[in-house]
Amino acid sequence: MSGFSEDKAVITVLIQRLQTQRLPRVLRLKERVDAGERLANADLAFLKEVFADANRVKSLIDRNPEYHDLAARVMRLYAEITTKALENEQNR
Repeated sequence: MSGFSEDKAVITVLIQRLQTQRLPRVLRLKERVDAGERLANADLAFLKEVFADANRVKSLIDRNPEYHDLAARVMRLYAEITTKALENEQNR
């Protein structure tokens, strides 16, 4: 399998995981922090895992510029959640 085909296969799996697993959970987290709630330890562990995964696939995304916008939007969402979660912690 060529590098291009391997990249597309991996990206397809990552997008499916984003749609079915990560995005629903992240949107629930966003609702909670927007409502002023604090994140639980399990939520923080999930976000830590997400950021570690993002670092692991960075070169894959770099090689496939058609996914730059999607990756940036997802990372902005994670950043919004972590920023709001920190505000919620500081306001306690």
